[in-house]
Amino acid sequence: MPPVTIAALIVVGVTIVGVAIGRYPFLRMNRATIALAGATLLMAMGAISLDEAYAALDLNTLTLLFAMMILNVNLRIAGFFQWVGSRVVRLARTPYQLLAWIVLASGVLSAIFLNDTIVLIFTPLTLEICRTLRQPPIPYLIALVTAANIGSTATITGNPQNMIIGIASGIPFVEFTAALAPIALLGMIIAWAVVALVYRRELSAARFSAPPSLTITVHESLLRKCALATLLMLIAFVAGVSIPLAALSAAALLLITRRWEPERIFAEIDWSLLVFFAGLFIVTGSLEIMGTSEQLFGLLQPLAEEGIVALTLISVLLSNLISNVPAVLLFRPFVPDFPDPRQTWLTLAMATTLAGNLTLLGSVANLIVAEIARRSGVELTFGDYLKCGVVITILSLAVGVALMRSA
Repeated sequence: MPPVTIAALIVVGVTIVGVAIGRYPFLRMNRATIALAGATLLMAMGAISLDEAYAALDLNTLTLLFAMMILNVNLRIAGFFQWVGSRVVRLARTPYQLLAWIVLASGVLSAIFLNDTIVLIFTPLTLEICRTLRQPPIPYLIALVTAANIGSTATITGNPQNMIIGIASGIPFVEFTAALAPIALLGMIIAWAVVALVYRRELSAARFSAPPSLTITVHESLLRKCALATLLMLIAFVAGVSIPLAALSAAALLLITRRWEPERIFAEIDWSLLVFFAGLFIVTGSLEIMGTSEQLFGLLQPLAEEGIVALTLISVLLSNLISNVPAVLLFRPFVPDFPDPRQTWLTLAMATTLAGNLTLLGSVANLIVAEIARRSGVELTFGDYLKCGVVITILSLAVGVALMRSA
């Protein structure tokens, strides 16, 4: 093996490890900067040319992610998510009902509007609700994030790895959702039941004395516009319109405004996530250019082709070792060669997403919840999460495998 290839593989390895753990000691770098620095170094070394790096960028996925961010920012400014939080508080009469409404709201909204966005917005709301109702926050936070991960399984727009799979597979939005929504629904029920059982002592059966009122600000005109844009986007998805184009059209509709400064919208877009994806596309693309991904996948393919169970186990293992997005990107070039590509894509979407609930480090959404809680003085520890995460993951994966095999 040429020295340049060996050096490039070391760079790829260091980059993927950095992406998996989120940072390196003594360096102020996050996943985005690690991925971008690794991609740039690979180009400088000649492992992948600039033109090949451009070709490695999946513009459909980046466009879809960018468009969904614009939609989510407008919904947040309109007060939609605060309004949902206030309705949850008003509808819940007991701790178990509150837990159920948080699971339902988090799971359903994550399926439409991206799980990371939902937990970013709902974690402070959940903490406020718990303070107001004098409830222990840990069980509700665990329910929030596990439901967000599970709910995002249901659609192509639910999470980043599903976006990649949806674009690469060409599976229509309705077909994708019809296959995975039942798994997501049963998984959300499992999440509620496990958290309710594990934290049964903390969740008393006493009824809340009176529904508290949360202070919310709703911009009704923008909210109506967001509702229209979302409805049109979903109709376009169902009608079979290109998913990135449908999402971008909805985003463009929201950018036509006389009231809101574009700087405010663009300032709240998670540009670092887009940079992270771009860098990761280039890093995994370099493996394809060097032929290494084919050699690596050659070791896994015989196992992965054994069936849904084996493919699920490999997906869960890779997702927890190198994170779910890199795992999907490693599979992507070879799935068309599988005996049943459609079932393989759907199994990948199910397994890599549900695998994120295994540990506190299993998904970006988990880390977002833990970090926001820590800033508010609530410590969601690795052990606290593990008590529910392992059981939820095993049971939801078992349900997913059973439904996939019977389809």
